[in-house]
Amino acid sequence: MAPSGEAAREALGALRAEVSKAVVGQDAVVTGLVIALLCRGHVLLEGVPGVAKTLMVRTLSAALSLDFKRVQFTPDLMPGDVTGSLIYDAKTAEFEFREGPVFTNLLLADEINRTPPKTQAALLEAMEERQVSVEGVARPLPDPFVVCATQNPVEYEGTYQLPEAQLDRFLLKLTVPLPPRDQEISVLERHARGFDPRDLSDVKPVATAEDLAAGREAVSQVHVAPEVLGYIVDVARATRSSASLQLGVSPRGATALLAASRAWAWLSGRPYVTPDDVKALARPALRHRVQLRPEAELEGATSDGLLDGILASVPVPR
Repeated sequence: MAPSGEAAREALGALRAEVSKAVVGQDAVVTGLVIALLCRGHVLLEGVPGVAKTLMVRTLSAALSLDFKRVQFTPDLMPGDVTGSLIYDAKTAEFEFREGPVFTNLLLADEINRTPPKTQAALLEAMEERQVSVEGVARPLPDPFVVCATQNPVEYEGTYQLPEAQLDRFLLKLTVPLPPRDQEISVLERHARGFDPRDLSDVKPVATAEDLAAGREAVSQVHVAPEVLGYIVDVARATRSSASLQLGVSPRGATALLAASRAWAWLSGRPYVTPDDVKALARPALRHRVQLRPEAELEGATSDGLLDGILASVPVPR
């Protein structure tokens, strides 16, 4: 028997507590990952090395009882290393397909900006089409299938920056911050007691793929008033006319903001979306879809700061 929407919300709500057994103080990022799973969207995780990006995704997959694979992206990684390739079988004298790591539920694409555009494009095609085509044969990927790609924001030597059209394929861009002092002390205390980040035996499955499916169905029933739809469009259009931006939010970005806002409203226990839900998800849903003008960057402007200014200037429906 499929879980009800209420039961699914409780199960998914327990994820943050379960992930906190291994990861300290990243509740907002974990919530963003859950929203992406509910929306069947992909996530770009950005943070300096050592803030538990990989550990967070591994722990989330364990708490959801989902299949997990990790690919370390390097300059010599080929598309077939990610999607899979045909291998000749001498016994049968035929070629057989050997699945690549994309055939999983939760794929961690570690340092995606370290691999050449050809390999990036192969992964992004699988993300968009949710299938892999080799020699004209389409092979569907599992459901759910979500990519969590990481990139280092401070080291650009030897990297291949994702073009804007490919960044637009990610539902959310989540920044993983350095922990505050008290939480960093808590991390050290755990390690002093013998915590091993490679051992996740303490993390128990608290939700399943069935809970995610029930959650998606419930999210699709969340009501969005015409005034809120208009508000989302007005925010997107305001980014296109901003003097500080040379690239604004596309209609795909507006639909991503809508989907994420509905998922957040449902997780919050409401059957309708409010303007505050839209504001809460505007940064993660839009920050990677806008491009600053060089002169704005020289003046120290940031995508988040400009989005905050736009949200402050666009009239909020009452």
